[in-house]
Amino acid sequence: MVRKAARRKTEGRGGDEIADVRLTHPDRVLYADQGITKRELALYYKAIADWILPQVENRPLTLLRCPEGYGKQCFYQRHTRDVVHGAIHSISIRDGKASAAYLYIDSLSGLIALVQMGVLEIHTWGSRKDRFERPDRLIFDLDPDPSLPWTRLKEAAETLRLLLSDLGLTAFVKATGGKGLHIVVPIAPKQDWEFAKDFSKSVAERMVQSAPDQYLATMSKARRAGKIFIDYLRNARTASAVCAYSPRARSGAPVSMPVDWRELTEDVRTKFTVRNVPEHLARRAQDPWSDYDGARVSLSKVMLRRL
Repeated sequence: MVRKAARRKTEGRGGDEIADVRLTHPDRVLYADQGITKRELALYYKAIADWILPQVENRPLTLLRCPEGYGKQCFYQRHTRDVVHGAIHSISIRDGKASAAYLYIDSLSGLIALVQMGVLEIHTWGSRKDRFERPDRLIFDLDPDPSLPWTRLKEAAETLRLLLSDLGLTAFVKATGGKGLHIVVPIAPKQDWEFAKDFSKSVAERMVQSAPDQYLATMSKARRAGKIFIDYLRNARTASAVCAYSPRARSGAPVSMPVDWRELTEDVRTKFTVRNVPEHLARRAQDPWSDYDGARVSLSKVMLRRL
């Protein structure tokens, strides 16, 4: 029923119009192994708009564009010089000595316009455009050595959650659609990027100190065997992380999916896809991130000293 309601043929123009955005080549296949087309990806966003928009709207974006599908040439885009579409906006942000125009969206039409651009992955800043120098979340990317079992990753996520809780912070978890997990901490937008990065680095280093044989907080691949890399660098200015509910440009069309901590009894990393997420959300009795905004507290120097 959702697909029938969402789809409107634009007669004589060779495309579909969804949320007032015309899709050219709507039957172009973006995920060859599933046969997922440009139209189907747009309908996915229409079906889950109420879930993804609070996560993506008004945040500077980094986009992974794959105009011919994930198996073909893809490239990242952070800046723009031209008007891309009326539903995609830009904001000027100083980057070093110069300023650059970053993209952002604030509507379903914006999401569909991204599909029209061939965007398969949406990555967002940890701040919003009205206070882009004040992050409103921390993200810890738990990136395991591929040889490690799911139980090790689950244990790391729960250990990090406990550490953050002891500091007075509430942690939420989402599958990345890849091999890891994201631990997301909503914070009040009071501190600057430097403080946020220093704080998250201290958290990661505390984890390493507690179990140096299990964790590391440096990007050295030579030292990563048998360990979980706690990537805190997502908390730097201009850095980004894949948005909740965004698909990934990977086989199977996996989705970066918020989950309840109790769902970690099974390996959820690639469980959720463009094809099954709308139905899964329709069956959910409660949003596992329903108290996300209410959990915000300010990072403090007292917390930092405790680390």
